Amino acid sequence: MASSDTEMKSPPKSEKKEKKSKKSSSDRTSSASTSTKAPGKTYEERVKNINILSRPLANKKSTKKAHKLVKKAASSKRIRRGVKEVVKGLRKGETGLCILAGDIYPLDVYSFLPILLEEKDIPYLFVPSKQDLGAAACTKRPTSVVLIKDKSNPKDTNKSSKEFDGKELYDTLLKEAKEYNPVNDN
Repeated sequence: MASSDTEMKSPPKSEKKEKKSKKSSSDRTSSASTSTKAPGKTYEERVKNINILSRPLANKKSTKKAHKLVKKAASSKRIRRGVKEVVKGLRKGETGLCILAGDIYPLDVYSFLPILLEEKDIPYLFVPSKQDLGAAACTKRPTSVVLIKDKSNPKDTNKSSKEFDGKELYDTLLKEAKEYNPVNDN
């Protein structure tokens, strides 16, 4: 019976470490390939998957700018990710630019957001992919909506004095989003 116990033991720790290192290196290579530019799909293929609510949809150049802006805003903590967090920020009176993913199904998840944003007079744009938006927001999960705040947290006096390095991108996308805003058609 003692010999059967030794046969059922797990492999030595060195073998386990080798397996783990192989697995983690393959995970790293697969996660590196799922950056903001997924190799499998082009912009045109992603546009085919958008829902009917996705107007105004950013063009290819503006989508790249939006992802770049989201990445910079996420690194400087000027961002709200996800429907619950964005709605909470809007109710608290935060303003900025809202970027929504166009491939969200079912629509009920965020169908009320464009109306809420128009009531609060906050410009918004749609981008074609939730995976790309999530990757740009520095999360592993796909993200349906992102609010880029125009001011950082007022409680942090040190960070609010620091200038936002994506200000030019923010201004150009804000101008573009305001052109599309149906409230401004008056």
